[in-house]
Amino acid sequence: MKKTNHSNPSAVSSPAQAVNSLADLKQLKKELQQRTQQAEEEKKRAQEQAHKVRAEQNLFRSSMGDVTPLKNTGRVVLRPPKPTPHPKQREQDEQRVLQESLSDEFDVESLLDTDEALSFRQSGIGTDVVRKLRRGHWALQAQLDLHGYRRDEAREALSAFLREATKQGLRCVRIVHGKGLGSPGKTPVLKTWVMSWLAQKNDVLAYTQARAAEGGAGALIVLLRTSQPV
Repeated sequence: MKKTNHSNPSAVSSPAQAVNSLADLKQLKKELQQRTQQAEEEKKRAQEQAHKVRAEQNLFRSSMGDVTPLKNTGRVVLRPPKPTPHPKQREQDEQRVLQESLSDEFDVESLLDTDEALSFRQSGIGTDVVRKLRRGHWALQAQLDLHGYRRDEAREALSAFLREATKQGLRCVRIVHGKGLGSPGKTPVLKTWVMSWLAQKNDVLAYTQARAAEGGAGALIVLLRTSQPV
């Protein structure tokens, strides 16, 4: 009698399926090896880090020597509050500005020499200094032209100019204030202010009206304080 084969044909793997299964196994094996290698590397790094920490702790202990830690007494040390910051720099700046401030109410008339040039000199400065200044004994080193300036603008510009001139060590400068021909009533208002402001400056030793070739009644020649002898 002929036997009939009742086995399932699909249960028998084809050669192609066998090859695919083998490739999957190789890929799985490769992934497992990579994971194992990563785990070993992480373990190694952790061991190196722990070794580093222990080495630093041992170094700290050896550096400290036989030091006994303080006992915890449970007491709280209260530190006094820090003092409020004192703005010393701001006070110095304000004091400097106050010293450099120029008053429009300053009466300079009583301090002027009663001559045709209305010269001014600080206390202790002899008349010979003014005479030399008028004759051009000191060469002009810089000038400030205040034509077109308003009063406040002129005051600020004059202060800045004198401050910079003193910083540079200049000795003789010229201040051009104009003759006031364009002012209401054609009065030299700015000239009066400039003469008053200059007389309030400690760095101004003397000034006199410029000679005709240097501006005449529209300018002042100013002698500044320096370390050089007068």
